[in-house]
Amino acid sequence: MVVMTRPQIVPEPTLPFHDRAEAGRLLAARLAHLAALHPIILALPRGGVPIGYEVAHALGAELNLLMVRKLGAPGHSEFAIGAVVDGEEPQVVFNEQAMSAIGPSRDYVEAELARQLTEMERRRTAYLGTRGKPALEGRTIIIVDDGIATGSTVSAALRGARQSHPARLVLAAPVAPPDTVDALRPLCDEIVVLATPEPFIAVGRFYRDFRQVDDREVIELLDSARS
Repeated sequence: MVVMTRPQIVPEPTLPFHDRAEAGRLLAARLAHLAALHPIILALPRGGVPIGYEVAHALGAELNLLMVRKLGAPGHSEFAIGAVVDGEEPQVVFNEQAMSAIGPSRDYVEAELARQLTEMERRRTAYLGTRGKPALEGRTIIIVDDGIATGSTVSAALRGARQSHPARLVLAAPVAPPDTVDALRPLCDEIVVLATPEPFIAVGRFYRDFRQVDDREVIELLDSARS
């Protein structure tokens, strides 16, 4: 006799979310089908860490960080000519249009890359101590954040993670505008977003409690997930 099991029905979220913990639990329910693949959850610090903690807890998965640092243009540090993405071997993703328009020297690019790698390593040490970087090749990666607005940071994260040759690359977030979701879809194997409201304006609008996540909370959540 074949016993049929009912698929889990996950209700549509009611916006705004109470806080990141609630959003993370709702997101985890939508990702439950990936638990058998033993994924690694890579949270974008700092706001993505409470989300990633809930997903990792529900899926019985490893939680780690995926840090992305912008490579600023000469004299205009806020204008990105690319980004460096953390990992076993950090990956550099250039904005070809910006590189062509600005034409920074090779010496500048190398110096800026070295500066951002140093800052990335400082933050990783602050959050994770001496723990090594996870091996990602051949694994199912779920990149999580507390929300996506323009998608520029997440786009760099996906491109960098793809260069680590995962078996499956998944992007998950509680909320994002529909046009951003459409733009990011080709960069991953699966995208899971709970709500795509319009007009969007800002991620914080869709949380009742959107207080800043500090370093101490990041460290505590990572330690709790590890134990």
